[in-house]
Amino acid sequence: MGSSRGQDSNDFRNHLEDLVVQPSTMFSSFFTTVDPTAQNIHPITSSTAAADLCGELSPDDFNWSQSGGFVSETQTWYHILDDGSLLMSQVIYSSVGLWYPTVQFVTRYVNGTTRENTWRSTNVNNFVSPPPNSTDKKSSKSDQFTIKFSDAGDSINISGAPAEDLQLTLDIDRAAPGFKIGNGPKGGFSNFGPDVSNPEGYVVHHFWPRTKLKGVMVLKGQAISVNGTGMFVHAIQGMRPDHIASRWNFLTFQSEEAGGVSAVMMEFTTTDAHGKKGNGSGGVTVNVGGLVTGGKLVAVTGETKWPGEPLPDNAPVQSRAQHLDANTRDPDTGYSPPSQIAYNWAGPSLLPESKGSSVIARLLLDVGTVAEPKGLVEKVDFLAHVPKIVKNVVSYATGVKPYLYTYLNPASLEITAPAGILPEGESATIKGVAFNEATFIS
Repeated sequence: MGSSRGQDSNDFRNHLEDLVVQPSTMFSSFFTTVDPTAQNIHPITSSTAAADLCGELSPDDFNWSQSGGFVSETQTWYHILDDGSLLMSQVIYSSVGLWYPTVQFVTRYVNGTTRENTWRSTNVNNFVSPPPNSTDKKSSKSDQFTIKFSDAGDSINISGAPAEDLQLTLDIDRAAPGFKIGNGPKGGFSNFGPDVSNPEGYVVHHFWPRTKLKGVMVLKGQAISVNGTGMFVHAIQGMRPDHIASRWNFLTFQSEEAGGVSAVMMEFTTTDAHGKKGNGSGGVTVNVGGLVTGGKLVAVTGETKWPGEPLPDNAPVQSRAQHLDANTRDPDTGYSPPSQIAYNWAGPSLLPESKGSSVIARLLLDVGTVAEPKGLVEKVDFLAHVPKIVKNVVSYATGVKPYLYTYLNPASLEITAPAGILPEGESATIKGVAFNEATFIS
């Protein structure tokens, strides 16, 4: 869920207790003249033409908004290290109604050899953006860490001690152009509510699909070199997370082959409350993705799947994450996770020499069965991190049973592209490493 997810488990940990104590807004519908069957989800992927999918990032797109109301905002860095390990660093800003916002710094480190999973989550103190003596709202500072963007905005330094046994010194450089879906200040925004000009909520993602990391992590007194390739995403959920989505899918694939290849994807499926005909017509899937080869952003994809409207197999633009063989119920979670996930990208080339020609990519990821998973890092039961009484009330009152499945696996990306995009020929199978999340909320 992306982290940020997307956004990940901490978004829910910050909100779960508040789901119980916040007053209901159920009576507001009695005083509205809005057509109850009006469309109340407006995906950016539906309002943006194929030729305009790749929106140029502005210098302000990574600024912290620090909005009020129910808002979860994250800056997240995912990196596949040279030894196959995973390092994720994330700042989560959570505003819940009238309560004072909370900020967390989260680190996940998965050792590529031993598969040991280290998770640290710290509530930070005195978070500010911009930092003292700065006007840069992308950067931030707290008692536990400092994050500083360069003046050019294409590199980031993260330093600090976000936990008692953890210190980080990370230098991150953008290694390919960034993107959002659509141009302008509202590029990337999918809006909720019948009035798109006055939305009740929104979701937005801004991406660097390929980054290079050099740094050192000191974990439990041991210094570990952390060099690798990854991605950066700034995401905002401008509404209660349990009202936005019932499912999330996220993938980052990174490889050093073919001059450097990256494939990223973020997808959410709305709850039943948001759809083309208002409440009860939900289950709308919104998917955005991007492809990098040879250090160049070659395609940006975006697609909307409306319930009851099959997507054509030969659509010129495709952005899809399909769960396969999801037939076995996991007794630990109550959900049926997939045995495989098929990720598909298709869109017009962004390179001048092949402008408009089709770029196609596919990644079929084997994540194993419930009994014998492959590359499973963790199944996160969000409600296990709150008091039992809160867990019982939330489960009964809201129907929310959020679980996050995370996987780290070797993977192969099949690419077909116009001449000049790949080093040799017009098709290639690229070997690399994939980190993915499959989130079930309700």
